[in-house]
Amino acid sequence: MADGTKAVVDTSAADAATDEAALAAAIDELTGSQDAGGSTSADARGGATTAAAAPGRTDADEDEDKDEDGDEGEGEGEGGHDAPAAGPGTPAGEETSEITAPLSVQELRAELAAGSPRKKPADEPARPARRPTDPQPTVDPRDTATLPRTLPAPQRRSGDMIGHRYRLEECISQTETFSSWRAVDEKLRRAVGVHLMASGHQRARKVVAAAKSAALLGDPRFVQVLDAVHEGELVYVVREWLPHSSDLARLLANGPMEPHEAYQMVRQVADAVAAAHRRGQAHLRLTPRCVLRTDSGQYRINGIAVDAALRGLPAEDAEDAQRADTRAIGALLFAALTHRWPYPEDRYDLQGLPKGLQNAAPDQVRAGVHKGLSELAARALFDQPPHHARPITTPEELVRAIAQMPRIRQPEPELPAFPAPPRHNTHALPTAPNPTRVADTTVAPLPASSRPASSRRARRRLRRVVKATAWTVALGAIGVASWQFVDSLRHTGSATASTTPSTSSTAPSPQASTHNPVTLAIKDAQSYNPLGDGPEGTESIGKAIDGDLSTSWTTGWYVDQFGAKPPALKSGTGLLIDLGSPQPVSSVNVQFSGGEQSAELRLPTPAAGANPLQAKPDAFTVVGKKTGSNVEYTLDSPVTTRYLLIWLTGLTKDTDGRFRGHVAEVKVSG
Repeated sequence: MADGTKAVVDTSAADAATDEAALAAAIDELTGSQDAGGSTSADARGGATTAAAAPGRTDADEDEDKDEDGDEGEGEGEGGHDAPAAGPGTPAGEETSEITAPLSVQELRAELAAGSPRKKPADEPARPARRPTDPQPTVDPRDTATLPRTLPAPQRRSGDMIGHRYRLEECISQTETFSSWRAVDEKLRRAVGVHLMASGHQRARKVVAAAKSAALLGDPRFVQVLDAVHEGELVYVVREWLPHSSDLARLLANGPMEPHEAYQMVRQVADAVAAAHRRGQAHLRLTPRCVLRTDSGQYRINGIAVDAALRGLPAEDAEDAQRADTRAIGALLFAALTHRWPYPEDRYDLQGLPKGLQNAAPDQVRAGVHKGLSELAARALFDQPPHHARPITTPEELVRAIAQMPRIRQPEPELPAFPAPPRHNTHALPTAPNPTRVADTTVAPLPASSRPASSRRARRRLRRVVKATAWTVALGAIGVASWQFVDSLRHTGSATASTTPSTSSTAPSPQASTHNPVTLAIKDAQSYNPLGDGPEGTESIGKAIDGDLSTSWTTGWYVDQFGAKPPALKSGTGLLIDLGSPQPVSSVNVQFSGGEQSAELRLPTPAAGANPLQAKPDAFTVVGKKTGSNVEYTLDSPVTTRYLLIWLTGLTKDTDGRFRGHVAEVKVSG
């Protein structure tokens, strides 16, 4: 060990005893240096770790310590995931801040526990309490004790095909163990994310098992795992790709969140994690890189179970897993409120807390923090919160605590400041009949005897102009009313004459012609889903206008019914009907399948008519609301339009317990 040779797995008993004693000494030395307030350099700690490697730690372990936690990003802002190291490290960029972090006391103790535990002498004095460290280690030495040195991350290049289906496009991160890619599913023509790992790696089975269990979760609040395959010498996990989302670390780059946004984030994340734990799933590695906000304002969680398995984090029992995920949510809320990472280490472009502020609530770190959210973060993050508050140890308790808080409303938008209108001479041109003069308090009025004669003449002219204007308006109104009255009499008389038999003819006159609706041809139908991540049911969209009631367009599935408030994911989704050109529309018939559903008929405003697929839902005018299995929207008078929007607001519940929309046929009459 003194000559730089690293420990191997199989050693003699004497070597093991020597290594164990050296490792114990290193732990004692590192603990003492932290308690004394000194900061041990990364080089010194790295040397101690190498020189005192415990039995079961190999060369590959130390290689993974250097590059086990590469970032994973997506498109316009979907972030990857950084695994926080447990020991304090030197500040660095986002790409290397956790790669260069040395092992902490917690990890060294884990190594000692993985070998033969050192018994504590009865007379050994108790060590002072250590300051808190990031609870998410970079690697787990118990899992990497027999990591094969000959199985690094598979080498692939852009353009390579995986599984004869997924074409790799861009490498997002590359570590010693696995690589992450942005790829294209050639079969469905959509972007996906792919993790690659050698199939002979010790963690390969755990990764596949974790991915399959995450895929069974089926909760849209989590980024979905689409495939997990063990094929030949390769293991790959395919997941959903969100190109228009931003991770929490990117959202916090410019400063802390507003209270309303932080409240929405912690509420949605806690609800999702609590639901996962009710189904026996845990994340175990919930970081700011895992929490993504879509362009519709919804938060989604990436990497449940899979991220922990990729990095070899140990599986926790149910109680420890709930506490770990709850503490992680508390850390996310703490960072959102203070723009600081609640541990000594710098992580995710956030500065860590100094030693004197450990176990401090967010409102003690930064002024102006919302008191309720500050207390919530402290109770979820710390085992002994300030002011003797009761700690929150499970996601379910955290959800209940959030529900008991007064709702934090979104701040009202600030109105633009309009400049004061310029003052005009009230003796100039008239602006309204009988204008009211407002006395100017800044200038004293002149005495009547001193007013010039020109002002009196101007007032007389003004009165004449006002009278003439008033007479003109009155005569115009009388003329318009008379014209409308005569026109109504003419229509009434012609209608009476057409319905009364003529006295000069023995044959009765024909009845007035009635409007016969004509079915209009529908050129195209498209999925309109501005509140989601993309079109829904594109493969069956044509079945809504094919004239066959036995086929239908089916939307994606949802765990909760549509609505304006949580737990609803969004308020609705739609089917956009294109008539090809502007046509007069008098009625629309929509037939649903699978049960009663609720929908609105909406027409685009002139601004939205140019590109309705890119318009927001409020850019359409609601002209009818109906619920049923066969609904008819009848307009009071024909409206000329090219596009019609069937906006689904209530779906039917299928036999599998999920909500879906089924549109069997749409008919438009003019």
